[in-house]
This record gives sequence, C-alpha cells and structure tokens, in this order.
Amino acid sequence: MQKRPPIVVIMGHVDHGKTTLLDYIRKTQVAEREAGGITQSIGAYEIQHPPENGQKLTFIDTPGHEAFSNMRSHGANIADLAILVVSAEDGVKPQTKDALQAITSANIPFIVGINKIDKPNADIDRTKNDLAQNGVYLEGFGGNISWHAISAKTGEGVSELLDLILLAAELEDLGEKHDCAQGIITSARKDPKKGVIVGGILTSGVLTPAMNMATQSVSGKIRVLQNFLGKQEKEIRPSAPFEVLGFQDLPNVGEIFFADKDEGRAREYVRKEWDSKPKKPSLKKREKLESKESIPLILKADEGASLEALRELVEKYSESIPFTIMNASVGNIHEGDLKEAEHSNAIVLGFRTKTDKAAENVAHAKKIKIIVSPIIYELEKALNLYASKVIKKEVNSIEVLALFGNQKSKQKVVGGRVIKGAIKNQSEFEIWQEKKQLGSGKILNLQSKKQDIQEANEGQEVGIFIETNDQIRVGNLLIFDAES
Repeated sequence: MQKRPPIVVIMGHVDHGKTTLLDYIRKTQVAEREAGGITQSIGAYEIQHPPENGQKLTFIDTPGHEAFSNMRSHGANIADLAILVVSAEDGVKPQTKDALQAITSANIPFIVGINKIDKPNADIDRTKNDLAQNGVYLEGFGGNISWHAISAKTGEGVSELLDLILLAAELEDLGEKHDCAQGIITSARKDPKKGVIVGGILTSGVLTPAMNMATQSVSGKIRVLQNFLGKQEKEIRPSAPFEVLGFQDLPNVGEIFFADKDEGRAREYVRKEWDSKPKKPSLKKREKLESKESIPLILKADEGASLEALRELVEKYSESIPFTIMNASVGNIHEGDLKEAEHSNAIVLGFRTKTDKAAENVAHAKKIKIIVSPIIYELEKALNLYASKVIKKEVNSIEVLALFGNQKSKQKVVGGRVIKGAIKNQSEFEIWQEKKQLGSGKILNLQSKKQDIQEANEGQEVGIFIETNDQIRVGNLLIFDAES
C-alpha cells in the first residue's frame, strides 16, 4: 500500500468562480481563455502546496451549466475530495444543488469555499444560512463541514483553503494498490494530424509508453505519453493527469481504463471490472419518430465529453419537444454530415466545432440549417428558438396566401394573413416551409385594403412589398422576431 496525492474536484454553480479559483492556484490564465468564461470540458491539473517543496494535489475543474450534470458526476466519481464553491453574493443555485447531489452520490468528503467575498454585495452569513437550508451545516454554524471564506480573484483565503484540503486528505489516508495500471478517462477528442487524443487520471499503478490500454468500449497502445502540460514523460505516477496518443477510437468520458504491457491482461481486467458492476443503458441513436412534428437533429462536437453534454441538452428538451437524434459524432462538420441532414431533413447542431468550406457550400445550396456555438447556453437558446418556430409557432408570422407580378425579381409582391403577433413595416423575416427555413428577406412596404400601414395585427390580411433573394411559394410562413 503506497500513499498517493489527493485528487480534488472543484464543483458549484456556473459563474461562482470555480475556474478563477483554480486559475489563481495554478497561476495561469485558463479562466480568460474559456469560451464565455465557462469551463466546458473536464480539465485536470497538478499543483504543489506550498509551491516550493510542498505536497502534490491534482485538481479537476468541472463545468457548471446544467447540461453538464453527467460530466460533474464523472468528476465526483474520480475525486477523493471535493471543494464546493458557493458565491457569497448569490448563495445556493440550481447547479450548486446538482453538484451536492453528485458529491453525495460519490460518497466523498467535501469542503466549502465561500467565494467572492471581495464583492460589495457579499453576505457570508446569508450564504451559510442558504447552505443550511439545503442540508449543508458548516463548522460554527451547527455542523461539522469545514469551510473558508475566499476571494478567487484576489487570492484572499485560498492558501488556508488548500491547508484544509491537505488536512482532509491526511484523514482519508489515501493509498493505491494494484498490479495493473488503472484510472479514469476524463476527455477524448480527434485531432486531424495526431489522431485520437485521450486524457485521463491515473489512480493506481504506473503508466509507461508502449503499454496497452483498454476500456469497455475501445483499446489501444500508448504511442505518446505526456503530462497535463503537454510534456512527454517516461512514466506517470498515481493521481497524476495525463494525455496519450494511441487509442484506435474515442473512449467514453468517465470510463475506467486498465493498462498493461500484455494486451490480453489489460482486456481481462476490463472484463472483470465490467462484469462486477451493474449495467447502465447506453446512449444510442434514436429511431426516427413517426410524429410529423418531430425535429431531426445531427449532433457534432469537438470531443466526447462535449458530445455527451450536447446529447444531454437535447435529451432534456425531448420530454416536451420531440427531437430525434439521427446521428452524433466527434469532429468538424463536413460535407457528409450535410448530405445526411438533407436526406433526413435534419438540422445540424455543433458544439465547440467548426464547419468546413464544402459543408458550408452544401448548406447554402440546400438551405440546411446549421447552429454552431462554443457556448452551451447559446446553443440551448438557439435550439429553443428553432423549436418555437417549427412546432410551438410562438412567433410573429404571416402565412403567404397569394403571389403577384414577377416573382423572379429580387423585389416581390405577396399577399398574406397575420397568423400571430403584430407585424411592423420594414421588419426583417425568415421564410419557412413546415420544419425548414428556406431563406430570408425584408418588408419594404406594408398595406391593408390598398392603404399603407405601419403595423398589421393578428388575423389581418395584408399586401407586402418585400425584398429577398429567395423564392417564395403560397403556404410559406414569413417569421419575424418578437421584437420586430
């Protein structure tokens, strides 16, 4: 039995300062590089406290947005200890409760960091009371959970918080014993030049190049082994984060891996581990729904963890909106994805990924909708808006009833009826047919009973002089922003 450094997970609500805290600890600028200031993959980093000749600690930073609940759960399952970060301004929020649930399920001890004490609206006592109302009783406030007031921005109280973590780690008496290297997958992505890059944390044994690694889903042989800073290493010791090249395909984030010089032995450990645990249903591609109102989706993301979060976001809304996942994969959006989207009349939803030029050309020619963003809540907002246009029809709209004059010209005259809302003159619109956006345009003049008007209301029939590069047909919907 050998002692190993503690693995610590930082958890809490979005924007409560988890990454800023880790950033201060590591003296880097990760927080500023994150898209929208939000951590969107599980990052693992090794530090020493105190910095000179101190004890090693491995930190895991997990995302705060609710779409990442599975990733937070993975983080808690990896860790020996947790820091629950709660803002002294906001108190307990939805993802705070979610983080607490993940910590409780993983059955790991935790320490509370009450952050943002430098803010003018900070109220530590109110935050303590808020925590108590959610079953978290701090030392000196009716309970035995250690805590410290901190400012992740200025560093006040952070050193003392780290002292508490090391003390808690001593009480846990952490150790490792195993005759095979073992750990957990924390990230997986495809690089066009390097191939599959897999990140993980070693929990037992020693990892060296040329070892065979295996999980329940995939396997490979380590070609390159590097630490969390990207430096190649001859070995990785327990509790250390690492990245490897050599997997044949992407493993699932959260999977346990085993590594051994003997490939058969590594696979045998995986089989025994798999057989000993209850099975969870795998996330498979859904069958296409029969409902005419279903919205087919093709999901793309930069890595496995991001794809899992994107799928979870869609699954959440599928209870009220009948989304159908036609396919989900890691990598950039390419021409093949667009051909599949055209065949299934799907939209493409991309998270932290790019669209190549050929795919952009196909999307433009075939009028295929692509929604891409590096920020999960922006995708959530865009998906909701799209669904409101396609199914809920909770948007200002005009149904096209008649076409007049030359429809080949950029400027056209159409007749229609306001289906919902109030439509203002000079407003921009999108052209829709059932579940597909066909184009866009702008009203140049709005008339009712041959009289110019500035606004038309629900149920009113209108004549519209419009400008658009796209073709319009009877039965199309002209959809306007609610603010228009």
